[in-house]
Amino acid sequence: MRELDVRERAFAMPLTSPAYPPGPYRFVNREYMIITYRTDAAKLRAAVPEPLQLDEKEPLVKYEFIRMPDSTGFGDYTESGQVIPVSFRGRKGGYTHCMFLNDDPPIAGGREIWGFPKKLASPTLHTEVDALVGTLDYGPVRVATGTMGYKHRQADLGAVQSALEAPNFLLKIIPHVDGSPRICELVEYYLEDVRLKGAWTAPAALSLVPHALAPVAELPVLEVVSAVHILADLTLGLGNVVYDYLQEAQSKPHGTRRQSLTWRDNEHVAQVRNVEKALGAQG
Repeated sequence: MRELDVRERAFAMPLTSPAYPPGPYRFVNREYMIITYRTDAAKLRAAVPEPLQLDEKEPLVKYEFIRMPDSTGFGDYTESGQVIPVSFRGRKGGYTHCMFLNDDPPIAGGREIWGFPKKLASPTLHTEVDALVGTLDYGPVRVATGTMGYKHRQADLGAVQSALEAPNFLLKIIPHVDGSPRICELVEYYLEDVRLKGAWTAPAALSLVPHALAPVAELPVLEVVSAVHILADLTLGLGNVVYDYLQEAQSKPHGTRRQSLTWRDNEHVAQVRNVEKALGAQG
């Protein structure tokens, strides 16, 4: 294969059989159950990267269960995770904190193209008699359960449409071959060509269980504020880089050294701190 062929064909890995096709990525009958809850303000502040800003008066999290039965290039899958209301330079939107799903192409594509924080797990969203039920299992462990009454009241369709069309923010991280960060960027993207088919509200409940590798419970549920059930067709738009952490680090004193630390350096520092904590506890 010629070098020119490599450059022309290079889109995603593997080169000869990419894990996902080029877009556009259209979703038909995409179904959401979104439960908004109040959480611990300090823990929420620690989870959101600058320069994104939180509403300090309302420490809210949106826990989402999403069914995607018909998605271009990605197939039929389900997703679950947490989105945090934030603002960036005056634009209000949502920061995707974590996502868990059961389909490899959108995991690979989501991480490589946009920087979605996707991991493999087993979420579900289905109707059980008169309730909408969402679950998230990581391996054999149930880490999230959400329930909501089925279509009790129609939601404000204008408000739902505006929320779907608001900006979304992601922290994209791609390592270099030596383990140091090669890409560390804040990405903004939008849902496009949104066709809202329906939206409903009802009473809801949410339970999160601690798990070392699916730490959704680290943003604890203090109070359920609201819930919405949405059905829509939409296109997942491509992203724009709105902040480059590595460039910013290079422009600041001592930024270059901080940037050059590899994951092995960071792992060593973490191990030393853990040992110090353990010795301190024994003392």
